[in-house]
Formats: sequence, structure tokens, C-alpha cells
Amino acid sequence: MSTLVLSHVAFEDLGAFEPAISRRAGPVRVCEVGLENVATLDPLAPDLVVVLGGPIAAYETEDYPFLADEIAVITRRLEAARPTLGICLGAQLIARAAGTLVRSSGTKEIGFAPITLTEAGRESCLVPFANNPLALHWHGDTFDLPEGAVLLASTPDCTNQAFSVGPNVVGFQFHPEAGGAGFDRWLIGHAVELRAAGIDVGELREEAELNRADLARKADAVINRWLDGLEPRIG
Repeated sequence: MSTLVLSHVAFEDLGAFEPAISRRAGPVRVCEVGLENVATLDPLAPDLVVVLGGPIAAYETEDYPFLADEIAVITRRLEAARPTLGICLGAQLIARAAGTLVRSSGTKEIGFAPITLTEAGRESCLVPFANNPLALHWHGDTFDLPEGAVLLASTPDCTNQAFSVGPNVVGFQFHPEAGGAGFDRWLIGHAVELRAAGIDVGELREEAELNRADLARKADAVINRWLDGLEPRIG
């Protein structure tokens, strides 16, 4: 087994997903996008590909040409129905690879707020959020639901918070991997955005610490449930 992680900024890592992925789908190889040429990767070699978040937009391919290479990798994965997971920017790149539109939502959704699961979502890997729906959000973009995708979760400001395409492809606009160590790295890395949005950094830190254990438990349950449902099964 092997996992390839496409990472855009160091502080947005696998978070609380990491222990289960390493145990069940390791070894984990992290490709630091911007340092390594994504175009040289074999899209189908890894058993699992995870595309992480970052403070750029999936449609900014003119400014960040490597995004086109990532979309090409994901497209090959989708065509082959190989296990692929995207978080935030990663979900947007999956949406683009699936041929749908990614755009500004017109509002910033930053902080901790509940998600609402759809009927399908209550039968999905997100079921750990059913009775405890608080999640971390950090985005200003959204996407149309890809053709053939199933909507799993929404919020009032963002209808398409999570989707699946068959058992092997899932995209999360929010951050279900939250709960790992190092939340202060997020506050440092997004300092300019937080100031511009008028968000109290101290309050956000306190809320993260208050909910860290619950978020970590949900993250572990989500990723293990998703890995359980993969075809063919991983781990």
C-alpha cells in the first residue's frame, strides 16, 4: 500500500487523518507542490492520493500553472476510479477535474460552525458528524456539484460542503481532518486573511483548543469509515 499527498502549504497537512492513513495506506509520500514537479508523478501508482488545502484558488491556473498538472493527475485518478480524497482546495481541484465550475462564493467562511448532513451524508463516512456537527471552515470559494456526484453536507453559506463520486472519490470543502496538533500554524500562515476578515485570533485559538479532542475523534472515525468503504479495500 502507498499514499501520495499533494501538499500546498506545510501547516495544512493530514492533521488527525494522518495516523489512520499511515497505518492503513502507508507509506505516505508527501509531494510539496512548488518544490516538486507534479507533472512527473505517475497518477496511478499510489493506492491512495490525498490533495490538501491551500490559500490559492483552483481556477488560478495562470498564476499557478502547477494547478493544471494537479488537475491532470486527478483526472487520471477519476477516470480509473482510484481512491482519491480532496480537502478544501483539494476538493475544488477534484471538482475541476470532474469538469465542473469552481468560483468565488462571495463570502468568507472561516471558523467553527456546524455542517448539515444530507440523507446520503448520514449514510456516508461523515456519519460521525451527525450528532456533533461542529466543523472547521476556511474558504471563500465554492464549486458546482460534479456530474454523478452525491451531495453529503451543506452549510447556510455553502451548499456544496462535501460530495462523493462512487465509493472511491470524496471531496470536503470544510476541514474534517482538523483536531491534530499545531493549530497555531494556521493562525500564523493565514494572519493577513484573518486580519482582513476581522476575526479575533485569540477567540479562534480558544475555540480550536476547546473542541480539539472531539474534532480529532471525529476525524479518525471519518477517515477509517471511508477507508473501510473503498473498492478495492485499503488496509
